[in-house]
Amino acid sequence: MGRQGDSSARGKASASGSSSVRKASPAVYRRRRLFAGGALLMVIALVVSGFALAGVFSGSEQASSTDPAGSPAASESPTATPEPSASAPPATPTPSPTPTCNQNLITVSASTDKAAYGPEENPMLTLKVTNGGTMPCQVNIGTSQMEFLVTSGPDRIFSSRDCQATSEDLVKTIAPGASETANFPWSRNRTVEGCQAVESKPGTGGAYYIFTAKLGSKASPKAVFQLN
Repeated sequence: MGRQGDSSARGKASASGSSSVRKASPAVYRRRRLFAGGALLMVIALVVSGFALAGVFSGSEQASSTDPAGSPAASESPTATPEPSASAPPATPTPSPTPTCNQNLITVSASTDKAAYGPEENPMLTLKVTNGGTMPCQVNIGTSQMEFLVTSGPDRIFSSRDCQATSEDLVKTIAPGASETANFPWSRNRTVEGCQAVESKPGTGGAYYIFTAKLGSKASPKAVFQLN
């Protein structure tokens, strides 16, 4: 009886203890949910602020590698060296053609190799043309332009054109003050235009003759010589 009484007493005590724990009210549950939600928001805010700070520090490191204007430092970009361009070869000036001598600037002279000739000597007649200008010029001293003329008073004794086989041009460039010469050995014969045969010969015995050199329209002063 004593044991049964004790067990029954413990059973009542445990029953009374279990009945003493009360359930939480709905207001308490709401406060708990609000607290948990606030804690979660704080965690999210900390995470976001951490990313923002990481971006700030990352941006500051990038900015430190640039110059104040935000562009890369000049030493980091290689300077392009311009390639030398191929230069065109210097143009060769085209030489201007030498002009024809002005007839007013050239002189024609006549001379013989001796003043007097013996019976067996043939005179050497010389025509000389001189450039009296200040620039080089060209002159035609071919047989088409030249004439060696021998006269005695009004008598026409000899002309190199009377029996000339060919008529050719010979253009020469003459420097200022320079001369070109042409020589003609005269056989002491007489000629007429058309190269007809003439039996008579120039007189001897100390007769004087006149040699005139002609080049185109220019005629030389007279050169006097003697035939013995």
